This record gives sequence, C-alpha cells and structure tokens, in this order.
Amino acid sequence: METDPDMGWDHGPGRRPDLIARQLADAVENLVTLWFSAAEDLSPRISSRQLLALQTVRRRPELNLTALAEGLGIGLPMASRLCDRLEAAGLLQRSVQPHNRREVRLVVTPHGRRLLTDVTERRSRRLAAVIEAMTPGERASFLGGMHAFHQAQVLGRVRPARDGRERPDGD
Repeated sequence: METDPDMGWDHGPGRRPDLIARQLADAVENLVTLWFSAAEDLSPRISSRQLLALQTVRRRPELNLTALAEGLGIGLPMASRLCDRLEAAGLLQRSVQPHNRREVRLVVTPHGRRLLTDVTERRSRRLAAVIEAMTPGERASFLGGMHAFHQAQVLGRVRPARDGRERPDGD
C-alpha cells in the first residue's frame, strides 16, 4: 500500500472505504475553508447562512419566505430576520405576490447578483490555484474520482441501511 508521507493518504489498491471516507472528510474540510474564505472580505459582509439564502433565492426565484425557511432548515422567524438583514444591505427585495397579497416573493437585487457573481469568481480563482498546483496526472485522477463519486451518488447506488449508515446497493 502506498501512503503519502505528508498526509497519511492511502493510494494503494484495495483501499478500505472507511479510510477513504476519513481522507475525503479531511479534504472536504480544506475545501469548505477555501469555499467560505472567498466571501470573508465582501462588502457588505454577510454570513455564510445569508450567502446561502441569497444563492437559494437566485436559483429559485419563485420562493416565498416559508419555502426559503424550509429549504434552509430554519424557522420562519429566523428566515424573516435573515431576509431583513439582506434587504437592509440592498441584496434582497421582498414584494407582494400579485395573485396572493398575503404571500411575499423574494427577489435578489442587482447589487445582490453582483455580490454572488463576485463570490463565484473568487471561489473559481481559488479552486483554480489549487488545481493548477496539481500535475496533469493528478488532475486526471481527481476528475475521474469526482466523476465516479458523483455518479455513485446521483445514480442512487447508495441506500440507507437499517442502522442509519449508508450502504452501496447490493450489500
């Protein structure tokens, strides 16, 4: 078994899924740090939850406050306060639905769209810098692994077991 002396990464054949999962968790922690650091020096400064809310509204412009709260897994009062802060920063606008005056529609403002574009560009540049540091072979392996991971997840080759842990189909 080949192990990276710096990281303790197992590169050999027959790797155990639980060890790979731990190594992936370490890599994801690094990715999350990189991901959120791209939004740290934004103006206005917004929290990761506010950023997620803004991205959610941009992706689903038909959202109302209740659907946003459900989508973020938070209560309606917290979602309302979150939107209050985004609205005060000029990033989000609430408008009354023409067909139902009790329902509030959420819309990302042009300033909010620019902020989201800026975050996306920062994230892309930071990811590109890491990928650029890889050799061509490492990039190819990385893409192959990411594709395989995505396919296993998207194609439903993983199912919950009775003990609550995920298991590959067929086990």
